[in-house]
Amino acid sequence: MDFFDAIADDHRAFIAKQPVFFVATAAEGARINLSPKGMDSFRVLGPKRVAYLDLGGSGNETQAHLAADGRITIMFCAFDNPALILRLYGRGSFAIAGEPGYDDLAAHFPRLPGARQIFDITVDSLQTSCGWGVPRMALETERLTLAKYHAQQKPEERLAKIAGRDRSIDGLPVRVQQVMPSFDPLSS
Repeated sequence: MDFFDAIADDHRAFIAKQPVFFVATAAEGARINLSPKGMDSFRVLGPKRVAYLDLGGSGNETQAHLAADGRITIMFCAFDNPALILRLYGRGSFAIAGEPGYDDLAAHFPRLPGARQIFDITVDSLQTSCGWGVPRMALETERLTLAKYHAQQKPEERLAKIAGRDRSIDGLPVRVQQVMPSFDPLSS
């Protein structure tokens, strides 16, 4: 196990190669949230800064936890060779679609239907470990179900649906987006 103060070029290359990553957050008195992510939604913005595009789903625990606590851990693991696990430890903030800062960050990502916010993370430290216990698996294909679901909804219907989702599952406050950003139609 090795610790680093910043993201080096070899770390950046490893991160870019991974089709999935995991996000963990917590807040006092709340459950620990751990979520898998994919869909080309992660970017290294600098040696101590990363961001990821978040699409609407079943909840918004990450936003609630970052507003309450700020801590976030992101984990990448290789499912091919060479084996490796890479964790980013840091503090995060968020830019909600339609609010200041969102468009500048959104320029780094594909325009996907259902985009609701971008998490912007300052990396405090990075840790790598062997990953020898992670199984070898091959990526068959990206799952586009979530983006296709959002593409089929009218923006005003989606906004009406999420308007009342202003609390996390543990009752922490969540800021709900007021606009739906434009997106490129998905190719089949």
